[in-house]
Amino acid sequence: MSVLMLLSAVLLLALAAFFMARQRALASAGGNPRLMHSLPGYYGWNGAIWVLIPALGALALWLILQPMLVENRIAANLPADLIACHECDFVQQHVDAPTMADVRRVADGLDAAVAQGAMSDAEARALDTGTSDVRDQLAAVGVALGAEVSPTVLTAAQDYRELTAWGAALRTALILIVSVAGLAWAVRQSHKDYRARNSVERVVLGLLIAASSIAILTTVGIVWSMVSETFDFFTKYPIQDFFFSLTWSPNFRGGSDLGILPLIWGTLYITLISMLVSVPIGLFAAVYMAEYASRRTRNWVKPLIEVIAGIPTVVFGIFALITVGPFLRDWFAEPLGLGNSGSSVMTAGIVIGILNIPFISSLSDDIINAVPQSLRDGSLGLGATKSETVKQVILPAALPGIVGAILMAASRAIGETMIVVMGAGAAAKLSLNPFEAMTTMTVKIVGQLTGDTDFAAPETLVAFALGMTLFIITLGLNIFALYIVRKYREQYE
Repeated sequence: MSVLMLLSAVLLLALAAFFMARQRALASAGGNPRLMHSLPGYYGWNGAIWVLIPALGALALWLILQPMLVENRIAANLPADLIACHECDFVQQHVDAPTMADVRRVADGLDAAVAQGAMSDAEARALDTGTSDVRDQLAAVGVALGAEVSPTVLTAAQDYRELTAWGAALRTALILIVSVAGLAWAVRQSHKDYRARNSVERVVLGLLIAASSIAILTTVGIVWSMVSETFDFFTKYPIQDFFFSLTWSPNFRGGSDLGILPLIWGTLYITLISMLVSVPIGLFAAVYMAEYASRRTRNWVKPLIEVIAGIPTVVFGIFALITVGPFLRDWFAEPLGLGNSGSSVMTAGIVIGILNIPFISSLSDDIINAVPQSLRDGSLGLGATKSETVKQVILPAALPGIVGAILMAASRAIGETMIVVMGAGAAAKLSLNPFEAMTTMTVKIVGQLTGDTDFAAPETLVAFALGMTLFIITLGLNIFALYIVRKYREQYE
């Protein structure tokens, strides 16, 4: 049974548990809900929870462990010379080795051939490289292999399919047994005196805690992965050259210069220009819509501004490439003698700034509207003008939210890649000329991790060092924003 069908079966059992548990609780109270400890719906949800949570938890755990166990079992039976990798850790050696990749690819090809009717399951198990051209047979069903399939790889792929099929059958049986057991237990304990509401609320509280922990755990996982690979990079490349060199010139053949300063400069330069565009326009638009515009004007202006947020960044990149870049080159750069390139810091900065206007304006507008009307009335009652009320009362009260909106826009500008690639170029250099082509750290991270990469080479591992640096920069922005907000709030209060 496929995972989708298994999930459907679990949902049907949960639905059955809902109605059966609810009905049994009502029956125990003689059909009178007043005699029950909790409302009837709580008994139903308790039944559904007893089916869903154990079954889905077991399914998630099985989907994580089964591929690891199967691949380790197959790798253990392969000749040592096929999976040897002296520079790989245990997981990479057994899972990411080229031979295991071939095994998985051939196994997937056999599954596709069976699914399309090109061969039966028995024929797939009995396939032999000595009597059949496995490569051509798999190519006929859309699975392209770069080389001929060796007998060892074919045998391993067949074992892989068999173990995976056994695992799927055991998974189906286990999940159905767990679901039925949960249903039986929930129905059995459904009684008018059972504290179903307390049980459901505890589960909901646990789900809320788990949901709030996901962001923290995800951040910890991301940081840990970057830290480990960053330390690995600094064992292969001098840390002083990385942070203080003025040259970025990676070369996978060796002799690379991987100085981060040109990338930091390009990132901050483009971000600065984008913020100079987006912050004033976004704030002025927010203040106008919140304090000066009529309801009718606000109802059509705000959606028009927010349309920009829904445009894909690749479209903005094309806009920068064929419209903004040539315009700046023909009307500013060349007449002023500052260059003749359509790709420049100014091009990318302006377009990213336009992209960020809706984030600042919409968030700031909502935050300004959340300021109590009593503050406005009090200020106007004391004789302040509309402008003075906005400057002295509304904006200070909304400052924490406005700083958050600006920080979001800055983070988006720092992390933007597509617009930079198409609008700013790929040159890593130190220059004050805004009409020269430059690049950012995110562009180089993508470049170093794209293609046939060697994770033992510093030219690849440098991407993780760049990512760690980006993380530290954004963390510094957050700390600075918190300092500004706290200081201004104390002054305001």
